[in-house]
Amino acid sequence: MSANKACPLLQRDDGALLWFRHPKAGCQLVKGTVEPGETSAQAALRELAEEAGVAKARIGRDLGEWASGYQAQVWSFQLCVAESALPETWSHFCLDDGGLLLEFFWHPLEREAPEGSHPLYHRALAEARRRLADVPPAAAPGCGERT
Repeated sequence: MSANKACPLLQRDDGALLWFRHPKAGCQLVKGTVEPGETSAQAALRELAEEAGVAKARIGRDLGEWASGYQAQVWSFQLCVAESALPETWSHFCLDDGGLLLEFFWHPLEREAPEGSHPLYHRALAEARRRLADVPPAAAPGCGERT
């Protein structure tokens, strides 16, 4: 199995994951295509910068691949760590689909996917939760204080 999608999981100290509200497609985790010649980790950091505007981050841990069962997508989950504190919510204009204003927020890991999420993201959250449960707390540093 070889990942064709990268999903950077940015987790806050309280365990919440970064999500965003897409203006046409509901709530989602950051995810994007692994480009030719790019590793899954490189794709995850690029997607985090492009979609969320989080340019200063690093990979904390590779959480492996997941066959999503949706359009032959194989996701690579990468636990990411922001190198500075991030706000409670923010907006970022990304160039996808001719330009979109995405609204970012933190969502508790233990809760169901946010209302309006595609069933794919409900399954992805369950898989991410399972994989993150195996990560010792010291290996999953958050992104700093809430603002």
